[in-house]
Amino acid sequence: MAKSHLLGAARIGPNRELKFSLESYWRGDITADELQLTANTIQQQNIQSTADLNFTQVGDFSFYDHVLDTSFLLGNVPKRAQNDDDSRLDNYFKVARGKARNHNNCCTQAGEMTKWFDTNYHYIVPEFDQNTEFSLNPEQLIRQINQAKALGSTVKPVILGPVSYLHLGKSKDQCDKLALLDKLLPIYQELFAVIERHGIEWVQIDEPALVVDLSPEWQLAYRYAFNALKTSSLKILLTTYFGPLGTNLDLVATLPVAGIHLDVTHDIDEASSLVQSQSVDQVLSLGVINGRNIWKSDLTKILDSIEPLAQVKQDNLWLAPSCSLLHVPVTLANETSLADELIDWLAFGQEKIAELECLTLALNKGRNAVVQQLKDNETSLLRRHHSPLVTNQDVQNALSNINTQHLNRISPHVERQAIQQQKLKLPAFPTTTIGSFPQTADIRQTRNQYKRGKIDHAEYVTKMQQEIESVIQYQTDLDLDVLVHGEPERNDMVEYFGELLEGFAQTQLGWVQSYGSRCVKPPILFGDVYRSQPLTTQWAEYAQSLTNKPVKGMLTGPVTILNWSFVRDDQALSTTCYQIALAVKEEVQALEQLGINIIQIDEAALREGLPLRKNDWQHYLDWSVNAFKLCARDVANSTQIHTHMCYSEFDDIIDAIAHMDADVITIESSRSDNELLQTFERFQYPNQIGPGVYDIHSPNIPTLESIQTLIKKATTIFDRDQIWINPDCGLKTRRWEEVKPALENMVKAAKSLRNPSVVIAD
Repeated sequence: MAKSHLLGAARIGPNRELKFSLESYWRGDITADELQLTANTIQQQNIQSTADLNFTQVGDFSFYDHVLDTSFLLGNVPKRAQNDDDSRLDNYFKVARGKARNHNNCCTQAGEMTKWFDTNYHYIVPEFDQNTEFSLNPEQLIRQINQAKALGSTVKPVILGPVSYLHLGKSKDQCDKLALLDKLLPIYQELFAVIERHGIEWVQIDEPALVVDLSPEWQLAYRYAFNALKTSSLKILLTTYFGPLGTNLDLVATLPVAGIHLDVTHDIDEASSLVQSQSVDQVLSLGVINGRNIWKSDLTKILDSIEPLAQVKQDNLWLAPSCSLLHVPVTLANETSLADELIDWLAFGQEKIAELECLTLALNKGRNAVVQQLKDNETSLLRRHHSPLVTNQDVQNALSNINTQHLNRISPHVERQAIQQQKLKLPAFPTTTIGSFPQTADIRQTRNQYKRGKIDHAEYVTKMQQEIESVIQYQTDLDLDVLVHGEPERNDMVEYFGELLEGFAQTQLGWVQSYGSRCVKPPILFGDVYRSQPLTTQWAEYAQSLTNKPVKGMLTGPVTILNWSFVRDDQALSTTCYQIALAVKEEVQALEQLGINIIQIDEAALREGLPLRKNDWQHYLDWSVNAFKLCARDVANSTQIHTHMCYSEFDDIIDAIAHMDADVITIESSRSDNELLQTFERFQYPNQIGPGVYDIHSPNIPTLESIQTLIKKATTIFDRDQIWINPDCGLKTRRWEEVKPALENMVKAAKSLRNPSVVIAD
């Protein structure tokens, strides 16, 4: 009999209960015990949702990030957060966000944050040095095990594996991370013994690094590690996800584990190959349901591909989603505003579990046992395929006219920079922000009232203009050089554009976790994309009318809109991206015609969409960079194009970033102590750059001296006329009482640098 299980579940709760409890705890409004009650409720709901599966996974829940949980499980806690006077939970939040509670004056540097493979989830990067020691702290995991067992579940703990943990971390002193493996493996052996004493038969060991290119040294580390772990009688399910194993398939086939999970949503061939080398009693777990997108699966097609494997593996075939359901919304059940036609095409987390149950039943009882479900599924897929909502002939015609050989600006950057400076007359080290200002309760209430029809359009516009006027006045008083309108009208930098562009649909409760308490509601990109109405011009034009200083037009770029949406799976990503680029291009031209001289096209997610295998990089970079360039191709030399990129490693794609030819790029470099700038230094990046001078993802307020120090590092790498001064990201998640002193220090730091004779404080 085939078995079914999940690799992980969403942990925010169906109505973002975890988000609201976390923020209440950070404000000091609830206790740690009350926060734990929320966690217990969410975990219990997740356990109940898997009642008809063969296993219930535990260890996938986290208050902030599962990689950070692993660091605390293994005793790898940065010394700056090891305070015996604080609870484990408060030390945990110090690493996550730099501060345990907002009212607490005790601040520390938050851990570096970066993207989880090619997803929009962020993890806290483990920190290592040559003196790193490990120690086991399994209390949180054991609590989850006991909770699930008390509900009668067959429990399968989920643990990030030792090699991926090291691979995902960063050496703070350039030590060899693999040299720590001998210290780390005894901790895993000790953990396995503890788990086994709690009556556990199977443990899921996640090794997602197996889907990326690995050097011979890292491949050898896998052999070494899993040979060391085989001494336990605990059965290991080695779990990989986010793509095929590729060149690591032969390696995985030889590892001494009781079972292997593969993501087979794009290709069943690896599973067919692996089954030939597996022993009779080894488990093969197939990730057959796409855990990263929201479209219904083709159940008949899946059965056609896995039934031959089921005949071979019999009881040792398991079915699961391709990855954790962390990356999709919890359920469609509460979505009442989506069109019925569109709902018929979709499957969120709970619906994916139902698909999994259907496939498992079909394997165990035959297709006749699920004949109606298969028929209904086929009907839904056909309706989507033939729907007139999907295709627009005008968009298809416009696509055919794109010439990717002619996307460059009129003149090279060096000429544009001189023209732009003559027009803008900005001082040295110009100051600006990334776009958004704090989204207060009043702003959110106004948007909510407008959406619910409680205020009319005229009143809504008046209130938004009042917010814009207030933000413009604040920036003027602060003496920022380039202003923004603050984006009070925007709920999210992608969702907002999805609401206005054709081809997108919006959910009510389709939330997914980005990091910690930060949740996003990705739009559903179901059809051809085009611009049928202005997107931002009304707000930008009003903001510019209030000041003589330049106001940036703020747009989200096509690659980021693509990567942060649930994207249609019936055409190439490049085709969809070019459609979005054409729509953004129209908005860029409209802003320019209104006299907006600086236009920011954010590509926060360009690096995130990079394929996991280097052989696939160039194709992606070609079309993604071309899509960005298409947006700005026809603007005048005097129009300054900015872009912004979030937490990313740029070393391997710096050529492509330069090829984007943005006049100014702003990046995150504060959490990494400006390490990212070394990439730009080695490359001798020619255009202007704004290295984020403080971390907006932490409530900590940067000192004047800390900002000056970061800028000083930048001046050793770039010419003075290349450098812009800005935070590292938008300010929407911060409170005004955090933003104001931080920006005051930022402006003071910039002004202190404008006289070359000024000595910058160390």
